[in-house]
Amino acid sequence: MEFLKQHVEALIFVSPQAAAVADIQSVLNEVFQAEVPEADILAAIEQIRDQFQQEQYAFELIEIAGGYQFMTKGAYHNTIAIHLRQTTKKRLSQAALETLAIVAYKQPVSKSEVEQIRGVNCDYALQKLLEKELVLIAGRSDGPGRPLLYATSDKFMDYLGIRTLSDLPKPKDFKEVENMVGEVPAMEEQG
Repeated sequence: MEFLKQHVEALIFVSPQAAAVADIQSVLNEVFQAEVPEADILAAIEQIRDQFQQEQYAFELIEIAGGYQFMTKGAYHNTIAIHLRQTTKKRLSQAALETLAIVAYKQPVSKSEVEQIRGVNCDYALQKLLEKELVLIAGRSDGPGRPLLYATSDKFMDYLGIRTLSDLPKPKDFKEVENMVGEVPAMEEQG
């Protein structure tokens, strides 16, 4: 029975989403070229669940979405969240940040509108933001060609640590002086 438990554990571990018992059984039937009873698979799953309930493991086996998946235990969620936030922030380029800001303030917005504001092609930046799930496709415009419209996602708010889009700073909150390059002319200093 131990060999079956290890096969089941490996299948659940590599599955990108919850692994259904029927899917596990289908793979095992082909591997062993024999019918593996569902009861044996469920018994193996229970053994795995019991094993990973022990305190020395940082993850556990959870029944979710009609299947089974390894998940980090609740005690480590904050650590994982900080890691994900730090690694995500490191990978955004200046172009991606500028594109993200335009999408955040003008959403829903088309790629051509973003490019008009930035003055350069935004294909790569938008693709990276979509991959990181910071923006999403919010639909299509009614304009000519029906271009895709982009908006920010819930992950965007997690990334910035805000609850709603209304928590974003308003353009009036930015002081003009902080955005100027160089020194203030002498005439303005005296006034």
